[in-house]
Amino acid sequence: MGFVGLIQIGAPELVVARSDDIGRDRQAGDVLAIVAPGQGAQTPGFLTPWLDLPAVHDLLTWWSAVVDLDLVHLGTKADAEEIKDTAVTQPLIVAAGLAAAASLLEESNPHDALAELPHHIAAAAGHSVGELTASAIAGVLSAEAALVLVRERGRAMAQAARLRDTGMTAVLGGDPQEVTAKIAELGLTAANINGAGQIVAAGTTEELAALATDTPAGSRLRPLAVAGAFHTEHMAPAVGRLRELAPGIPVRDPRTRLLSNADGKVVQHGPQMLDRLVAQVAAPVRWDQCMQTLAALGVTAVIELPPAGTLTGLIRRALPDVETLALKTPDDLPAARDLLARHRHEIEPTTVPSWRILVAPISGLFEKADVAVGDDVPAGTVIGRVVTKRETAEVVAVHRGTLVEWLAEDRDPVSPGQPLARLHPSPEVAS
Repeated sequence: MGFVGLIQIGAPELVVARSDDIGRDRQAGDVLAIVAPGQGAQTPGFLTPWLDLPAVHDLLTWWSAVVDLDLVHLGTKADAEEIKDTAVTQPLIVAAGLAAAASLLEESNPHDALAELPHHIAAAAGHSVGELTASAIAGVLSAEAALVLVRERGRAMAQAARLRDTGMTAVLGGDPQEVTAKIAELGLTAANINGAGQIVAAGTTEELAALATDTPAGSRLRPLAVAGAFHTEHMAPAVGRLRELAPGIPVRDPRTRLLSNADGKVVQHGPQMLDRLVAQVAAPVRWDQCMQTLAALGVTAVIELPPAGTLTGLIRRALPDVETLALKTPDDLPAARDLLARHRHEIEPTTVPSWRILVAPISGLFEKADVAVGDDVPAGTVIGRVVTKRETAEVVAVHRGTLVEWLAEDRDPVSPGQPLARLHPSPEVAS
């Protein structure tokens, strides 16, 4: 079973021109994902070697105007304290990741390269603010929209952080259940559950001090270079600011599988991802579940964008069979391009699908809804659910169409991205 003539991936819908054999393309062979790190991964001068690439220099100069910050200075000359400022760090990290991503394909125009990249990868994921980088790579946001959003995100989170003295500390090792129980006991939040023996506690400085004197058995602590308790209730004011902006932000459906920090699920569509990006500011990051989804997708290789190293380290420990590459400097580009060439998918874009496929957002058992072949399916219709012991994920038709074929049977075990049903778009959708 496999996709033939696959055109666009926008989970839980795949936009397809035709298919002779559903499923093989995503079940076998090499599968590459691109991941983007979050705040705290930055180091002084990490962008210096990238400025030797004229296209990167031009992009950062333009994007400096977009975010009203001197990204060239911040990535080359600024010291650790200056780039610790949330309002500065977040735009810098997203711009760095996108500039490196634009260099992965040897296109003469970096904007064309960014537009082309999602058609050659199987998935994109980002950690915390890296979700905005991943969303731009997947085509949900334009680079400029992502940078404006991250500029406002950084400013709003910095302002929220000033309301109370808060921070974050990584808890390394120990029993995960005991660690999370101790974090909750002390009034802290497990703000990042990163897997591979790493959980990040966030809260007030008093609560973090209590953790330092009452460390969970078998663990050690590492304070993080961030300016607040991100992904906790302390960031609620920032969520409010982003909700004001969200209705006017232009979004599109993803052009490759895009994973969400909230639960590791393959996202539904562009507006849903935007809602998740806003809510995630005050909600825990479940990078452990993102890695579980990467494994379920059959990912065989991962490229981490700069400032790279953190996520590839976690992936190596959690998924030792996955080939990883931390794209730290332009010297790593030949190896990254080779990895991309060996693991790439060839997917051509179109704006006129002849039919659509609905896919599973998570692993579990598929349960059909009361929808039959031949039925007209309005946008927003739940055509089924994927059920696990702990959760249920609805499979929703984003666009109106006619159900022409079930691709999975009731109570079939399914994995993320697996085709479940085929819809023929209504005329107003296909035109």
